[in-house]
Amino acid sequence: MTQPSSDLQTAIHPQPVSKSATVAKSLAYAESLCRTNGVRLTPIRRRVLEALHKAKRPLGAYDLADVLSPQGRRMAPITVYRALDFLIEQGLAHRLSSLNAYTASSQASDGHGSSALLICEGCGDVREVILPELSDALSSLHKTHAFSPHAKVLELTGRCIHC
Repeated sequence: MTQPSSDLQTAIHPQPVSKSATVAKSLAYAESLCRTNGVRLTPIRRRVLEALHKAKRPLGAYDLADVLSPQGRRMAPITVYRALDFLIEQGLAHRLSSLNAYTASSQASDGHGSSALLICEGCGDVREVILPELSDALSSLHKTHAFSPHAKVLELTGRCIHC
């Protein structure tokens, strides 16, 4: 198999100590959450989550398969998809429908609130914002229109202040 492209290599960048500490804290939180929920954060699930936390931009499942594979042997995409499905179910990751890509969830979201994902079209940065007002609006939508959404994530595309 081929090596991941240089673009994919730059998606995962060397981590400064502070970023590494944040990733370690997020992984510890994920372990704790999984134990509380009675599920396992297997080594593959953990590697996928870690790659999402370290990525500079959202990654597709095939990008993750390339990045996570040992040299010369690509991880099966179905394995990555299964890990991503688990992480989303646990509130540890988000699927960005508009990009057909995935990003790690912030610890603050804890799966109980509603999030807005602010996607910069310039630099590709994705920022998750927890909005109690969005939760209230979705509750109102449910009551007023008898509609129960299964996903409570709003994707907004635009330009960040840096772009």
